[in-house]
Amino acid sequence: MSSEPTPASSLDDAAHLEVLGYQENFNRSMSFWANFALGFTYLSPLVGVYSLFATALAVGGPPSIFWIFIVGAGQLLVSLVFGEVVSQYPIHGGIYPWARRLWGRRYAWMAAWVYIWAMIVTITAVAEYGSGFLASLFGITVTPLSTLLLTLALLLAALMLNFSGTKTMARVAQIGLAAELVGVIGVGLYLLIFQRKQEFSVFFDTMGVQGDGPYITAFFGAALAGLFLFYGFEACGDVAEEVANPARRIPRAMILTILVGGVSALFSFGGYVLAAPDLPAIVSGKETDPIPAILESTLGSVGAKIFLVVAVTAFLSCVLSLQAAASRLLYSFARDGMLPGHRWLSKVTPRTKVPANALIVACTIPVLLALLIFVNEDLLNSVTAFAVLGIYVAFQMVVLAALRQRFKGWKPAGPFSLGRWGILVNIVALAYGIFAMFLLAQPGSSGNLFADWIVLIGLGVVLGTGLVYLFVARPDRKSTAPAGDAIIVADAIRERTGAVRTLR
Repeated sequence: MSSEPTPASSLDDAAHLEVLGYQENFNRSMSFWANFALGFTYLSPLVGVYSLFATALAVGGPPSIFWIFIVGAGQLLVSLVFGEVVSQYPIHGGIYPWARRLWGRRYAWMAAWVYIWAMIVTITAVAEYGSGFLASLFGITVTPLSTLLLTLALLLAALMLNFSGTKTMARVAQIGLAAELVGVIGVGLYLLIFQRKQEFSVFFDTMGVQGDGPYITAFFGAALAGLFLFYGFEACGDVAEEVANPARRIPRAMILTILVGGVSALFSFGGYVLAAPDLPAIVSGKETDPIPAILESTLGSVGAKIFLVVAVTAFLSCVLSLQAAASRLLYSFARDGMLPGHRWLSKVTPRTKVPANALIVACTIPVLLALLIFVNEDLLNSVTAFAVLGIYVAFQMVVLAALRQRFKGWKPAGPFSLGRWGILVNIVALAYGIFAMFLLAQPGSSGNLFADWIVLIGLGVVLGTGLVYLFVARPDRKSTAPAGDAIIVADAIRERTGAVRTLR
């Protein structure tokens, strides 16, 4: 016989936060749709597809589109695990508080340290890539200086919008959501229906990318086409204390982000493949930036210009969402006394109710990285190489911590629950994550030792510096915030809501 909690009414937001040891400091002005928009614009299929379309085709050919299905399914399982966790712990910071409450202070410190740097590097990369769209929109010649100035413009514009408060952030995220849907689903459908130049069977044609070897090697090499696309949904949980009824709404928003993001990416990626006027040139690597040519030939100059407006809006919204998520993570980290300058970082503005100082940090470090990239353009690939792996490492630290607690007897007490399926979903999500990290950590084959191992080198530097600070400064000893209390909190929530255990 096993014991399962019976369904019960959930706590109101203030009471739930009180059980977790915190008080209300933010305005709960973010709706379900605004929360979904935040996660979706962070995930940003437009940014992901545009960034990796040519690379995916050159490495894996048209069948690389199937990575969208594979990774989408795997990350959906991860989002289900996260959904149960955030439903019990609807507090700011996402990865950090989840890892802390599921495992402990040191474990959470390392998970947050890796994730913070991965997010900050991602902010820099998205702003850098977005600068190219800005330059095209306004007819600015792309030079290192113009790229720097436009990158800084995107970073500062997002910062000012974030300073304006949660409502402004939510509105911009919703505008970005509309831009994303037009840019990926709208354009993708138009290309599929009216501008198709290839047969659908092309997605089963490797077009010789494997050379003399087996195709499976080339297919695995194109995994980044999917792995780069499906993160960002966790940002829905980073702003939990600004969402009304977060224990119910955030899990649904994360799941919807994955589902809509996956459909959007399929329409976009598939539309570009089928509308490509010279697909062999893209697959052979001769055409390294094919999307502008595809848009120009299918939409015309005016249509391509309109798309640029949509793309710039999506990039700005993506940077804004990334800054917002990073600042809430920094705030949550600092609120528990786990960072140098934690009192300054944990301040919330009295009028707009945003963690302004954490936002400043989330903008300043990407600015400094952009300056380094201005000095050496090759650094862009180097500093961003470990970002995706770092994010997957942080994700799987939470998934592993959740599974550990389940084996110790934890039954999630939030209103979103997988019930008896929870442990199976958790195990498969962990297995998927290990597989994804293995693919991401594979060294290159260029013969340049540094370039081939840059992913692991970057992650090693971040992990190494984090461990040094952890064991020298011992921030875990300076914090008295709760940790490793998943079972205790679950029991407290059930006691408050009147849930009981029944034998089955």
